Amino acid sequence: MPYYVSPEQVMQDKAEYAKKGISRGRSIIAMEYDKGILLVADNPSSLSKISEIYDKIAFAGAGKYSEFENLRKAGIRHADMKGYLYSRDDVTGKSLANSYSQSLGTIFSQELKPLEVEILVVEVGSATEENEMYRISFDGSIFDETGFTAIGGKSEALITYLKSRYNLSPLKDALRLSVDALEAGYNQTTTPEGLEVAVLDRDRTGRTFQRLGTKELTEYLRK
Repeated sequence: MPYYVSPEQVMQDKAEYAKKGISRGRSIIAMEYDKGILLVADNPSSLSKISEIYDKIAFAGAGKYSEFENLRKAGIRHADMKGYLYSRDDVTGKSLANSYSQSLGTIFSQELKPLEVEILVVEVGSATEENEMYRISFDGSIFDETGFTAIGGKSEALITYLKSRYNLSPLKDALRLSVDALEAGYNQTTTPEGLEVAVLDRDRTGRTFQRLGTKELTEYLRK
């Protein structure tokens, strides 16, 4: 018996499959603060969701770990190769985000199984106005964000929470707001041990990426 499924139905099924996988992933918030960009993940495991890609660029992934980990490695290779062939200044968050968008879009349209991931590419600028934050979806859709954004299972709830509360502020206040959003989104209390936190700090010389450990988080979150 002939069996026909319309292209529209195939794409819809793929999108629903990817969204279902992503919805099981814990969320990550990216937020601009007065001296850089903060990344906060609800992540009690030892597997990193937030990583450095290049001097001023960071990556975060939500969804299926093995898939966004492969994207992270590909991003590092892309950045290293471009920096080696041209100049380190030619490696930008925008070019990396475009590359990810093309790869995810190709996989979504041509492969039977889409990737169950959402990713963030952020680059700290020499001033807040020069920061770049890109959210890239499983189908290659790319969103240029300002102020804050979120990916993962509770991203819509987190963005809604932050919309009326966000202001450009010092790191301590930005971290407190991010944690409050995660606690409200998941209706739970979060401890420093259950968080993965990193910053891109424009005041640092050379590599701007820095992870914040449990001791630092405890100090920052002390009221």
